[in-house]
Amino acid sequence: MDQDEAADLLRGNTLRVYWLLLKSESGVMGVREIQRALKFSSPTLAAYHLKKLEDLGLVKSEHGDYRLVKEVRVGILKEFMKFGTFMLPRYALYATMFTILLAFYLSQFKEISFYGLSALIFVLLPTAIFWYETLRLWRMKP
Repeated sequence: MDQDEAADLLRGNTLRVYWLLLKSESGVMGVREIQRALKFSSPTLAAYHLKKLEDLGLVKSEHGDYRLVKEVRVGILKEFMKFGTFMLPRYALYATMFTILLAFYLSQFKEISFYGLSALIFVLLPTAIFWYETLRLWRMKP
């Protein structure tokens, strides 16, 4: 399986099932567990999407449960980092760094001058942009 094929097939509910497996602690979930977590109408729907993931070589069926065997970063998944069971947009780290820089600058701000306001703008603008991008990606997650 190549990245283009995975990008074509990993969308919609199949992407939601893959996302859920990525976020799980052990990477192993059963059909009913996935059905309940994603509020599918029947376990058959969850099994259908798990079968698609199995055909892609991303999960493997073991005694009725499905184990994540391969992680691929395609589409929206490229924009997220995994910390244990938590998926975080990449921009969150930059936004946090610039927020800390802004807080430090504001704590040291003594007088209003052209250079002081210029520096404030050069820290405030990227902070706002990175937080905007972080929230935008967070809303787009599966």
